[in-house]
Amino acid sequence: MDSIEQQVGELVKSSGDFANAMWALVITYTFSVLGAVILLIVGWIIAAITQRSIKNAFLKFENVDRTLAGFFGNIARYGILTIVIIMVLGQFGVQTASILAALGAAGLAIGLALQGTLQNIAAGIMLLVLRPFRVGEYISTGSIDGTVQEVGLFATELKTFDGLFRLAPNSTLWNVSITNYSRVTQRMHELAIGIGYDDDLKKAIEILLDLARNNENVLADPEPYAFVKELGDSAVVVAMRYWAPGSVWWKTTHIMTRDAKLAFDEAGISIPFPQVTLSTLDGDEQLLEKGDEAADKPAEKS
Repeated sequence: MDSIEQQVGELVKSSGDFANAMWALVITYTFSVLGAVILLIVGWIIAAITQRSIKNAFLKFENVDRTLAGFFGNIARYGILTIVIIMVLGQFGVQTASILAALGAAGLAIGLALQGTLQNIAAGIMLLVLRPFRVGEYISTGSIDGTVQEVGLFATELKTFDGLFRLAPNSTLWNVSITNYSRVTQRMHELAIGIGYDDDLKKAIEILLDLARNNENVLADPEPYAFVKELGDSAVVVAMRYWAPGSVWWKTTHIMTRDAKLAFDEAGISIPFPQVTLSTLDGDEQLLEKGDEAADKPAEKS
């Protein structure tokens, strides 16, 4: 009987010890869970407030694009959430040092794998910060021409003059020289026309100046200026430089070129074709226009 009572007593004692251990474990992990939940809630709130604050701070600057403001706001938000998650794991005894090392190795591997993509992101950030072009402006990089439709973090959307859609990676726009045709308010154009040596030079200059004065898109300041640019082989090149608003520059240049040709024809001023004098083998000279089939015959310049 004593042996049975002793065994029962030991069992009760063991059960009590187990219950106490379980209770202590429940209390410990309850506080850990509560602490983790509180960390998640507080971290989520702080991340949201930080994201909104950074975005609003960037938007106060007129030169900062909304895309860039949202990008940096998201980086701050996810950075805070990552720190909060690591702190929560630490509440349960997880070794955060190994997690940080794994995240670092993973980040390095991802960075090497996405090197081209990260280069486009870096270029997109620089384009959004420095703003060499904006939405609606017409740009040219030598290989890419078009009106900017959208500037993203990875690529820029453009619309060509003939209505085609082009998607240019940001790295291709950042590493080249960019010509922005819409950034300036006014542009200069040089209209050069060759006239015959026997034509009235002063009259030709006056015709060009009259055309500039009568065109409403040609600016009076700076004043249009006409001059003799070159004494060519078969023509005297008369030129005029004038300024026009950037928004109507293309239209103005087309109209001025057309009107100059019509005005010269009406005034009897010729626009000679390029000509060369050829001497055949028998000594006869011929006056030929460039591109004439006779120029392909065996001959030598005199």
